[in-house]
Amino acid sequence: MDVIKLRRLGEDAGFVAALDQSGGSTPKALADYGVEPSAYDGDEAMYDAVHAMRERIVKSPAFDERVLAAILFEKTMDRTFGGLPAPEYLWATKRCVPLLKCDKGLEPEVDGCQLMRDTPDLEALLERAKKLGVAGTKMRSRIAAANEAGIRAVVAQQFALAKRVLKCGLCPIVEPEIDIRCPDKALAEEMLLNALHEALHALGENEVVMLKLTLPECDGLYSSCVMHPKVLRVLALSGGYDRAEATRKLARNPGVIGSFSRALMEGASRAMSDADFDAHLEAAVATIRDASVNKVEED
Repeated sequence: MDVIKLRRLGEDAGFVAALDQSGGSTPKALADYGVEPSAYDGDEAMYDAVHAMRERIVKSPAFDERVLAAILFEKTMDRTFGGLPAPEYLWATKRCVPLLKCDKGLEPEVDGCQLMRDTPDLEALLERAKKLGVAGTKMRSRIAAANEAGIRAVVAQQFALAKRVLKCGLCPIVEPEIDIRCPDKALAEEMLLNALHEALHALGENEVVMLKLTLPECDGLYSSCVMHPKVLRVLALSGGYDRAEATRKLARNPGVIGSFSRALMEGASRAMSDADFDAHLEAAVATIRDASVNKVEED
């Protein structure tokens, strides 16, 4: 593993930018940015448009040392920022650790949860990613109900995939996302916490992971994960909360840092001048970094 990059990710003050919208979520991300489907024709033009958005983000002066890492979509990893391979640009010019979304999307829902699709070519992808300077991966599952069988299946699959990532010399981000609209969300979070601890306990001596979790109903619920010796860092996804709500919740969870996508880009538009865009992104970066680092007590 790249010790320098993981030390930066595990110890420094800041947050993680999620720039990994894939095929299914890209049109919505572009529409939120003011690029409607009528503005591009076909998938390649769509990916060109979203790459231009991502390049504008990472080249902004607001995207600085406060952003510890960026999660990239595979097509982004294979493109360039500022004339350099995207992972190289991030580390060399921004000291931002490049990470890779490595899952292939979700299976249909079973037991209130969606497992990840098979990833038979994972090792080949990770070998290529590692050569490009990527230090870790992210893989997402979805939990939509407080169903213990479904949640345990999600965690089992996540950690099985994590072990494959670890064998390739990268650090995995385990992301069993609980849908914020989940009925009995608090109960699902308790079930998930128990399953996570069992899986963490079963990791080998030199196996360390990161966790990316939905902001919980009970403040500080995942503090035991933050302190766990097998957890490099606990990240929080915004999950559909707007930035104000996501950062409010984040600030009430000690040790947890943000890993936001929609909440990072909320309100940004392609039509903005570069000065206005940079000022808008500066406000978002400052707010998310503050909630990641400066925690508050419940009133």
